[in-house]
Amino acid sequence: MYLGITPSVTCNNSSRNEFSLIPDKNPLVEFVEEFPAGRSSLCYCSLLCGIIRGALEMVHLAADVTFLQNRLKGDSVTEIGITFLKKPDEEKYRWKK
Repeated sequence: MYLGITPSVTCNNSSRNEFSLIPDKNPLVEFVEEFPAGRSSLCYCSLLCGIIRGALEMVHLAADVTFLQNRLKGDSVTEIGITFLKKPDEEKYRWKK
């Protein structure tokens, strides 16, 4: 929302604890022309994974967020994988009447 992109969501997991976000465009790609020599393993877009993980932690959801595919690395799409590490304790966050 803050970056002005709307990703599509795919979920191919039967346990429903992981899904993928596929943004139509990656705003960070516009600022990268070419990787420095000897630094092809850099992932400039890891910033997005940190933003998503931090936002999930703010609402008490532990998650592993990683890039599965990246256009900067030559893939056809950018895909961010999100896996929830544990279920939230519903009793802890339930409103008390």
